[in-house]
Formats: sequence, C-alpha cells, structure tokens
Amino acid sequence: MSSFIADLLPQAAGLLPKWQLFVSVVALFNTVQNFATLKFTRRVYSGKPHEVTPLQARTFAVWTLLASVVRFYAAYHISVKPIYDIALISYLLAFGHFTSEFLIFGSVKLSAGSMSTFVVSTASLIWMFKQYDFYVKA
Repeated sequence: MSSFIADLLPQAAGLLPKWQLFVSVVALFNTVQNFATLKFTRRVYSGKPHEVTPLQARTFAVWTLLASVVRFYAAYHISVKPIYDIALISYLLAFGHFTSEFLIFGSVKLSAGSMSTFVVSTASLIWMFKQYDFYVKA
C-alpha cells in the first residue's frame, strides 16, 4: 500500500514538487468549504466579515480551485518553465491579494484565519525563486 501511495507522489527531486501537491490538495478542501459555508472565509476576511457574501465565497472558491489546478500541474511538471512560472505567479497573486486586503482595504486582519495565506504564499514564493535554476533548465 505504501509503495502505491509513493508511486502517486511527484517523482522529481527535492521537496518542492511534494509541497506543490500538498498545497494543491489543501486548496481543494478550501474550495469545497467555500462552496459549503461562509464560516472559514469570514475568518480570513475578519476585518470586514460582513463583506463575505455567498457570491464572494463562490468566486473565491473558483479562484482557489484554479490555483489548486496550477499547483497540481507544477507538482508533476516542475521542470517545465511555463508551468513553473505560472505556479510562481499564482503565489505572487495570492500574496498581492491578501497583502492589499490587509494594508489597503482592511478586510484581512492578522489572525489564525489569515496567517496561513501569508505563510504559504510567502514561503512558496521564496522557495520557488531560490530553487528556480535547480528545477528549470532553460
């Protein structure tokens, strides 16, 4: 059984492809919860939870699903430059979105609900920038 699971994991060297897969799977769960309830989305946007509507949550769900698909492809095709670049840009967009919601719009407060968005996007950006030449041979 463990060999079967290991065979399903990305086979590229290093931990970054596995991280991409992990983030992709977590995003799938986040997508489902955004369709199911506003509770957790309101925790992320705790500065203005009244602005979290069912429409906004569904839009956020689709955006999260798109990011999940991009990162899933990156997990298994980490050395393909356009895929690597798009995955990296997906983290940049997430970082930009949450940073602007924190600094400009005030809908995000630093809390347990929002910290994961900053940690994942920042750590992934740094990791991907540092590992670019290792994975992408242009």
